Amino acid sequence: MRASNSKHGGGENNRGISGHLFTLHQRLFYALSLGTRCGEGGRELKSKWKSTDIEIQRHVVRSIAAFLDSVTADVSHHPLVKDSVAHIVEALVWILQYKSGAVLSMAANAVVKLLTVIPSSILQRYILDLGDPLLSLLSFTQLEVAISCATAMNMFLSNLIVKKEKQVWEMLKERNTVACIVNEIRKFSYETMPINYFQTIASLLSTIMWQWPLSRYAVWNDTILMKVLDTLLVKPDLSVKVVVLKLYSSLGLCGNAAKKLLDNGEALLQAMVLCMDSSCPLAVRTEGFRLAQCLATNEQNFLRMTSLCCEPLVKAVVCGMNRWSFGPGRFLSDKMSLLVEACHLGLVTRWAGRHHIYFWNHGIEKILLDLILEDFNDQHVQHFLSLEEQITMAQVGLNKNFLLVLRPYIWNILGWLATYCEEDFSPNVKGNELHIKVLIICACLEFANSISMGHQICEIDAMQAPRSESASWAVLMMVYSPCKYIASNARFILSEILLPNGKDYLKNLLHSLNYVSSVECSGLSYIHQTVIDLVGLACYLALPEYQRHVIEGKGMKIASDFVTWCWSDHMHIKRQRFNPHWDNKFLKRTCCWVHAEEWEGDDVLLLYGLWALAELVHHSGCVKDNRDICSGGVNSEEIHLRSILQEICNDSSSDGPKWFAAYILSHFGFYGFPSKLGKRVGKALNEEGHADIQFILRDGETMSVHSIVLKIRCPSLLPPEASPCDEKALTNSSVIDDAQKAHGKFQKEVRLSAHVDSQALLRLLEYVYFGFLEAGDELVNKLKPLAKSCNLQSLLRLLYRKSPKWGTPVPSSDLAVALGPVGHCRSDIILEAKATELSCWTCSVCSLPVPHMHVHKVILWSSCDYLRALFESGMQESHSQTIKVPCSWEAMVKLVEWLYTGQLPDPPNGCLWDNMDSEEKLYQLLPFIELCWLADFWRLEGVQDVSYKVIVSCLDASRELSIKVIQIAAKFSLWKLAEVAAELMAPLYYKLRDSGDLEQLDDFLVDLVRTASVRHCQEITIET
Repeated sequence: MRASNSKHGGGENNRGISGHLFTLHQRLFYALSLGTRCGEGGRELKSKWKSTDIEIQRHVVRSIAAFLDSVTADVSHHPLVKDSVAHIVEALVWILQYKSGAVLSMAANAVVKLLTVIPSSILQRYILDLGDPLLSLLSFTQLEVAISCATAMNMFLSNLIVKKEKQVWEMLKERNTVACIVNEIRKFSYETMPINYFQTIASLLSTIMWQWPLSRYAVWNDTILMKVLDTLLVKPDLSVKVVVLKLYSSLGLCGNAAKKLLDNGEALLQAMVLCMDSSCPLAVRTEGFRLAQCLATNEQNFLRMTSLCCEPLVKAVVCGMNRWSFGPGRFLSDKMSLLVEACHLGLVTRWAGRHHIYFWNHGIEKILLDLILEDFNDQHVQHFLSLEEQITMAQVGLNKNFLLVLRPYIWNILGWLATYCEEDFSPNVKGNELHIKVLIICACLEFANSISMGHQICEIDAMQAPRSESASWAVLMMVYSPCKYIASNARFILSEILLPNGKDYLKNLLHSLNYVSSVECSGLSYIHQTVIDLVGLACYLALPEYQRHVIEGKGMKIASDFVTWCWSDHMHIKRQRFNPHWDNKFLKRTCCWVHAEEWEGDDVLLLYGLWALAELVHHSGCVKDNRDICSGGVNSEEIHLRSILQEICNDSSSDGPKWFAAYILSHFGFYGFPSKLGKRVGKALNEEGHADIQFILRDGETMSVHSIVLKIRCPSLLPPEASPCDEKALTNSSVIDDAQKAHGKFQKEVRLSAHVDSQALLRLLEYVYFGFLEAGDELVNKLKPLAKSCNLQSLLRLLYRKSPKWGTPVPSSDLAVALGPVGHCRSDIILEAKATELSCWTCSVCSLPVPHMHVHKVILWSSCDYLRALFESGMQESHSQTIKVPCSWEAMVKLVEWLYTGQLPDPPNGCLWDNMDSEEKLYQLLPFIELCWLADFWRLEGVQDVSYKVIVSCLDASRELSIKVIQIAAKFSLWKLAEVAAELMAPLYYKLRDSGDLEQLDDFLVDLVRTASVRHCQEITIET
């Protein structure tokens, strides 16, 4: 092998390198030439490095190490160095594959050195060449070799480019790498094996799990491995804790794994909080904060964390956000990185809970202010007696470029603290009061700057955009805070800051909003400024001196038109879009997490538009000529607006827009939240035939109701002795006895007080059954005391027209609690599942006793008109209260859940689904196929569509199920589903035909697949 610089032009390549490096390069290529073997024809292009001589191997590795030791960062991209990499890799691959114990350790260390010296951009092409022998040595008996190989592989994977990920994952699967590492960790002995071996292979496993979600299941589902990690976690060695926490962090990216980790309870959380302490090194603290972020990915998990260690966790977060906890000195990148991690964890304030109290108790306001104003000093500020001087001081401090990257975090944390602050909260220390006041001033100043700049924001400074949105949002949360202290101070300070130019800002703001909803506007700059304008409008409406100006400036029409435009154009945007700081690189590869919809959901534009409209509708009553509700054509505009608001209450997926729409509708005499389940159950109201309680009013008027509905939705209306749940377990004989009483017109009669108005009670019962009611002002006054005595807080808030409280959930129409423990809740009907032929074939449970469930007639009858008509016509044999359901137990359980909740439970998803075999997946899918058929047979509105969507989504994820599903669909005559399965099988038609898999299908189904295949080929041809 010739040295690469000996060709023509080699002298040119040598420029810029030292003579010593050139000499080492020459020696390297001489050593490499000793093992070079020419291919056929003797041509150099066919030469390969190959030598079984141990001395030559050792000489080559030493030459490689010497050369790499002399390569500095300045010359790492030099042609001479770059041209040498391919030859070095070729030799190292051969030596590693030869596995001579005498040279392996040196070769593995040389690979680590290669990865340290040569830029990753150059080495990306060699990942597969070097990766395979490195992986094969991870469990090598010489631990120093295994450690070096694991270190090298970890370095490779940590710098892997995206387009190589698929190939590398295939290599990892082929080598069964995850199982190999898991096995090594399971064998690890703290007493007899070097700790750096565990640290290295565990770090590699952590990197693999971070990069590839499919690798996590095999780790967290390994009980023995998890016990080993739990044991290592409690070891006193801090370095061991860090490695385990790093593993847990990568595992925690999987929602199922995070749940399992939290099952460990306090031991894990205590170790995590310990590592977050300021006494620990920065690297250790970083791992603690990252694990906390993973475990707190959703609200449910975070509340589990706070139930176990709330105050220590909050204390650690506040300490991590304290820039003085890092000690004196410049703010280097590692310090800044940890500060960002701590601030990111501080975003858990977006959820309500007792952790808010601890944030205040540990002085979060001082920490936040210290991150905004660099030179803030309590004693210095107290000399400013006037608000004007404090505003000037804050403005000067904000203009300094100090930790600007943290500003969006600070404003969001401040906003959520104000949102969930108690009404009677008041700073108990003079310094606290000062810190909060200056924080409010700073936020209001940034808010005023945002609305004054308009659409220039994104053009001037890309970093300004998220700061502007988050600061404006924080002001919105403060001026509408339930805390009287914060709200009053925020409104006063904002009024003072807006005093010079506030009216001009408002005029431009209204013009901007009117423009956006009247023309087609797109692009992030328009949307971003629109959000700020909407937030600004809502803030202005909190200030009495501007309310009239907004209304006189046609604010009502502008807000109404915007809501109409936003809803009709389906402008679904999450708030995170304007807060890129929320995107944590470490959390971008999560899987299997179930995220409850945030209160604003992905309807942030709609939410802010409704908020402004709600304030306008509320305040317009104080202005003359408020008949001009929508600025022209009162009747038609009002009717259109009401229609849209009702659609939002029905169809919006987020609670925030629903609450504001319902609040606005309360001004039009419409109170509550309609739902599909409420509409179903509401049909039973006042039906005497199936009611078990009768209310008797003073004038002799009667109302028939159902105890089970009242028990769940309004228990205050039930007399204590009318509880629908018996203490004893229900037997078949007691069901029949109750049925006989019902046929004998048995009812519980309840005489109501003479003070109860019949119309008010009827409307209240409509709310209980349907979820909403309509009433005029006179009837509302009668409803208020009745709703209060019944403790219907959501209805009371609407009747009194109180503004929505951030985070309050929409009242659920769910009746699932009525099911209770099987056999303990008095019910009218028994549903009995039977083992169908299909069930026998798939799960072999037909030998088990026939299972049954108890349900309530009012729920079943209101959901299934077909069964009710069949039952009442006398076709049900011997008037038995048992209905035989022609489906499996699993399908019947899902059906009953839909009857009581309006929702079908989803099959397992994520890694649980991916790691099932075909039989297990089919077993999960069969109940939905049965429900598809049953819904058509029993005419169950909604069940078939939901079941169909579930089946199709599962088939998309696992096409191997299609052959079985197409057979089952044909057996049930579900031809629409059979066609979908055929479409999914179409690209594989020839493969299935040649393998003989199609032979299990009848001729009709084969033709169905063949036709779909022809259609698929034609579509591909057209696209080509």
